[in-house]
Amino acid sequence: MVRSWDASVERAQERLAGGRLLRAVGEGEVRRFACWDLASLAEGELAEHVDPEALDPSAELQWRERLGEGGREWPGGELYRRRYWVLDPQAPGGAPAGTVAVDNWTRGPGQLAVSSLYLRPSARGRGLAAAALDEVYRAATTEGLPGYRLEAHWTWRHAVRYYLRRGLWVVSWKRAIGLSRMPQLPPYRVREEGGRLVLAVADGPHGWVPLLAAGREGRWLRLDETAAYRQAGGWVRGYARPTLALHLALAGLPLVRGPQWWAEAERWADIGEPEGLAHQIEHFERSARGAGRRSAAAPALQDPALPATALPPPALPAAAVPAPAGRRVGAAGGRLGDSEDG
Repeated sequence: MVRSWDASVERAQERLAGGRLLRAVGEGEVRRFACWDLASLAEGELAEHVDPEALDPSAELQWRERLGEGGREWPGGELYRRRYWVLDPQAPGGAPAGTVAVDNWTRGPGQLAVSSLYLRPSARGRGLAAAALDEVYRAATTEGLPGYRLEAHWTWRHAVRYYLRRGLWVVSWKRAIGLSRMPQLPPYRVREEGGRLVLAVADGPHGWVPLLAAGREGRWLRLDETAAYRQAGGWVRGYARPTLALHLALAGLPLVRGPQWWAEAERWADIGEPEGLAHQIEHFERSARGAGRRSAAAPALQDPALPATALPPPALPAAAVPAPAGRRVGAAGGRLGDSEDG
């Protein structure tokens, strides 16, 4: 029997529109939403804060020209996605505090696709972005959909960190970093232990069960599996390595286990082994520089035969180690635009 996801998506959209946190964008608010979306892009790509409510048509055009291809207005309107205001419960009349959009069709294994998550700076630090994501997750799972999926640009490092802190799993890195929350994936956390990062998952009465541990062995990555990982199946086994790989990259630890692994890195250019992420990071950084975008580059190359991500700095920066998932932390900006409290 073929299941129709369209009806489930429509019901999930109705749930979102009927809740207290989100309000569907009205026909007369299309340009206003587009300006908020533009402010998100300006912050993420150019590291400049823009007041979306102060953008007149001339200023809007100037910002779009500065942003180039990435600054084009999203075409199609409601045909492709449903747009929502994230409401501020502390503002009179529930004034908008931010934006979020959900596609009208599913991605991956039938998941809701989220985009345009953004909060004005004055609304950050109160958990509104986290609440909006939770609202989308509840709407999806209530209607039988396996959670949601979103993408974050690697160069928008603060947004990537935020999504990891929210406990999202890494499910792709083909064109951007793809992250997901789904019922089949348990809560996880990544902790630094003796200069290594350990990924553990919640397992009921067994508490936190380590699956993978990774760190530096000389100039290379050392990646160790536990018996629990080897016995794991399904989604957890498929996404544990990519998720830990992204944590490693953000912590400045190597992603390459040796020249032979790097020679095959392109095999995992969509998802898989950490060398695939190293390969994609090189691509993401080159693309950002070619487009003139701000880029928090990886460590400088010391060997032309190896990627920058294979050669970490001499010490693990403690501030770069993501906090355990599930704790109320998380900064996000750019396409997500939230503060340290999400």
